[in-house]
Amino acid sequence: MPLRPGRSYRKFSGPAYTRREFVKGVPPVRVTFFDMGNPKGEFDVVMSMVLAEAGQIRHNSLEAARVAANRLLEQKAGKENYHLKLRVYPHQVLRENPIVMGAGADRVSDGMRRAFGKPIGAAARVSVGQKLMTVSCKREFARVAKEALHRANLKIPFKTKIIVEKGQEYLQ
Repeated sequence: MPLRPGRSYRKFSGPAYTRREFVKGVPPVRVTFFDMGNPKGEFDVVMSMVLAEAGQIRHNSLEAARVAANRLLEQKAGKENYHLKLRVYPHQVLRENPIVMGAGADRVSDGMRRAFGKPIGAAARVSVGQKLMTVSCKREFARVAKEALHRANLKIPFKTKIIVEKGQEYLQ
């Protein structure tokens, strides 16, 4: 069965549902790395992607944003000249109550009876002003880092801002 659109899980109501030890068959989180590049380096520029809306971001969207940003930084700057950190973890378990359509569906499906749903993925709950990704780099790669965060922004379902925390003078 294909993935439902992201808008189905963007907004949330109710408490968090994160206790994986009680849930059978939760798919693994798609995000493979949370720190990329050189985490121990000394860098002149630090910039972050900050969220302007609250909601949930699915794990496949986070992975797509991470891959987009990391690929550009690795190609243009090299692994030793940047540090990219993903700052959220998808704890929230997403569930779906699949409804069967077509002839004979009334015999197969229970409708809304016991409609708790099966786990289909994970999401990160985020709030306004929360940092989603941070890039630290050397001064000559400041524009590349900003472009990398912009490309990652295209994969995120919310409005974001890019905030330069250190080294604003290198982006002129």
